[in-house]
Amino acid sequence: MPIVAQSTETTDWVSRFADEVIEESERRAPGKPVVVASGLSPSGPIHLGNLREVMTPHLVADEIRRRGHRVRHLISWDDYDRYRKVPAGVPGVDGSWSEHIGKPLTSVPAPKGSSHPNWAEHFKAAMIGSLADLGVEFDGISQTEQYTSGAYREQILHAMRHRADIDAILAQYRTKKAPAKKQQQKPVDEAELEAAEGSGAAAEDDGSSGSAGYFPYKPYCGNCEKDLTTVTSYDDDSTELSYSCTSCGFSETVRLGEFNRGKLVWKVDWPMRWAYEGVIFEPSGVDHSSPGSSFQVGGQIVGIFGGKQPIGPMYAFVGISGMAKMSSSKGGVPTPADALKIMEPQLLRWLYARRRPNQSFKIAFDQEIQRLYDEWDRLDAKVADNTALPADVAAHSRAVRTASGELPRTPRPLPYRTLASVADITAGHEDQALRILSDLDPANPLSSLDEARPRYDKAEAWINTHVPADQRTIVRDEPDTELLKSLDEQARESLRLLLDGLADNWSLDGLTHLVYGVPKVRAGFSADATPKELPPEIKTAQRSFFALLYQLLVGRDTGPRLPTLLFAVGQERVRHLLGA
Repeated sequence: MPIVAQSTETTDWVSRFADEVIEESERRAPGKPVVVASGLSPSGPIHLGNLREVMTPHLVADEIRRRGHRVRHLISWDDYDRYRKVPAGVPGVDGSWSEHIGKPLTSVPAPKGSSHPNWAEHFKAAMIGSLADLGVEFDGISQTEQYTSGAYREQILHAMRHRADIDAILAQYRTKKAPAKKQQQKPVDEAELEAAEGSGAAAEDDGSSGSAGYFPYKPYCGNCEKDLTTVTSYDDDSTELSYSCTSCGFSETVRLGEFNRGKLVWKVDWPMRWAYEGVIFEPSGVDHSSPGSSFQVGGQIVGIFGGKQPIGPMYAFVGISGMAKMSSSKGGVPTPADALKIMEPQLLRWLYARRRPNQSFKIAFDQEIQRLYDEWDRLDAKVADNTALPADVAAHSRAVRTASGELPRTPRPLPYRTLASVADITAGHEDQALRILSDLDPANPLSSLDEARPRYDKAEAWINTHVPADQRTIVRDEPDTELLKSLDEQARESLRLLLDGLADNWSLDGLTHLVYGVPKVRAGFSADATPKELPPEIKTAQRSFFALLYQLLVGRDTGPRLPTLLFAVGQERVRHLLGA
């Protein structure tokens, strides 16, 4: 049963946009469903920057739906766009795909080994799967189907009749482009993933301009299928159109009123669709803030089609931190599917929900993901005990549920960093992982790992795919006898204190208190002494003690949190490795 939200008094950005969109929809189209829109080009992997193009209207649409209004979230798949270039780092693709440049994306073969019929369907499929996992409800519209079925025929003919008006608008923004400055390419872990203008339109021209004048329409060649064509003549009365192809030399004359093998150029196509679909809300990237950008120009062109520009907040870039084993050197960028392999949908939704569209943020693939999960779990606890701030409660609600209900969640959401450490130490041995995790709460042990899933699987995937091999944890099989023999009396005494306290402190909290307390006791202080009560040398002593334990247990100076490591290794093995 749909959730009917009570009137919200929060100041979160989603509620504010929902208010504005509902009011505007009632003014423009009273009694009709509210229409919000996104546009995605399946020209290659659809990355996490593109996801903001979807999540922004999704969150607003879901809030509107929670309030009991009818709403449609359209995703236009710009699969009739031209294939502009061969993207780097795509498995099953080589330089031979360059022969397809200029064809519609649905006419380009899928990568080798794909089960999908063409290039566009291959990349759409991954995104559709991710959106389902994220709880995003939408109506998908294939622009190939729209154009080739003749759905836009009247709009195309209308644009051709008003080509002089369109040209006059575009002419206001046409300037000579300055030579592009050469910029050093950022590595993917520092790059900001930007959703290009709708369908990669930054590289698309304003229309077909030749000796016959300006035309806002591009035919795809009847011989080579490419859009490297120029309209050479057109008659408004008969709709007779002639064109020639600069790629293969083919030319023909057709009746545009019956011809379905071409499309309006992007800066005309986008506002045409606003009017055709009655779009009230559609966000756009920060690139649209510049004069002459598609959104700015579209705001004028949409009037030619009898429509109005949508409410269109600009959204900022999405950054990525830590790309350990991803193919960044080959040009790969992380997709929603990549993120969902290592994090639950709720966390990914929260990252988009808690920041206003004009605020940039980063999605972590490195150690930062553990801190993000800690922050998320703290918020979860605050919401449960009614101590969270209203805006945080709203963001949490948008992360864990939609108007249709709760997203599936992990029954026993144990700390992500603990799960990652256990997955690292046990190296895929599920029986050992279950033993360790069950000992975390002996009074309420896990009956199976399924109680900790899918979070456990996400943490294990992160360990296996994003933690470099030299940072993985391999517990020693035998004690480092040489190191143990070389220890001075102070180090030996520290190990004795630790070993003596293991049995009475065998829990994560107890071991934390123990390992931090040993250096304090060695220096003559209470194990419960606070940092304010201790001299600075204690921190130095703690770091030295921790490094010694890591060396004796895993042969390195660092590793997973020591309490978790000790707990995972097991009391008997710890005693063996520490020379008891």
